[in-house]
Amino acid sequence: MTTPQNATLSAEVSDFILNCFVRSPGWQFWLSLPLSILCVLAMGANATLLTTIWLEASLHQPMYYLLSLLSLLDIVLCLTVIPKVLAIFWFDLRSISFSACFIQMFIMNCFLAMESCTFMVMAYDRYIAICHPLRYPSIITDQFVSKAAIFILTRSVFLVVPIPILSARLNYCTRNIIENCICANMSVSRLSCDDVTINRVYQFACGWTLLGSDLILIFLSYTLILRAVLRLKAEGAVVKALSTCGSHFILILFFSTILLVFVLTHAVRKKVPPDVPVLLNVLHHVIPAALNPIVYGVRTQEIKQGIQRLLKKVWY
Repeated sequence: MTTPQNATLSAEVSDFILNCFVRSPGWQFWLSLPLSILCVLAMGANATLLTTIWLEASLHQPMYYLLSLLSLLDIVLCLTVIPKVLAIFWFDLRSISFSACFIQMFIMNCFLAMESCTFMVMAYDRYIAICHPLRYPSIITDQFVSKAAIFILTRSVFLVVPIPILSARLNYCTRNIIENCICANMSVSRLSCDDVTINRVYQFACGWTLLGSDLILIFLSYTLILRAVLRLKAEGAVVKALSTCGSHFILILFFSTILLVFVLTHAVRKKVPPDVPVLLNVLHHVIPAALNPIVYGVRTQEIKQGIQRLLKKVWY
């Protein structure tokens, strides 16, 4: 029986080998420093935002509860992906157990879907706040946030759970080297000696059902917001609304675009260097996580004041 490194097994595999940047091994060294900095920034910023909202009574409002949910999702995504990637870069710890691989696959897909849906709910929150300000207190309530959180969780888990199940049922009888830094669904399924058509079709359908519908509703919300803002006569209010919602929309667009690019590069992988989608897959789990608390949190006056009060309590 040959070794796992030779990727030929006579029996079912019990471990996978994550082989990052096969054709560009030098990328690991250059990526490790910025990736670790981004990870620390993402964890620190999101933890600060969560702590501030939790400790500041004035921030116990629906909008900030949604921010807390977004920060929690970012932290989980970072912890699920980046430590393992850095362990590969720094210590060559490329092995991952069969069960751990599919758990990682489920968490990544589920929490990305939850994050996309949270963006959609937050866009609706901004739509009500700007287009129907008098009705905002009666629509966006604590009960609304609770129902939204249940919907986000239920929808994501229900649609995503078949992805790792479909992959885990396959027979991995000949190869166990994953040409990726993480257990991405199609990177893993491609190793199977079974037909993976169902996996491909479901991944595609699930992705467009979840992320596609969210993006359409987000775009619709911000289109209505833009139309309402342009009707305002107060120039200061227009600038403030455009600045706030514009930065939100750009971040959401970045989140969706990098995911779309990743999907397209996989679809035409013969024309794209294979290390490119691997890089995009890794960056997609850390860059939005680092930017979200800055764009949504620090640029909000109430959050900044809450952080300042928190720092004063710590230092004095």
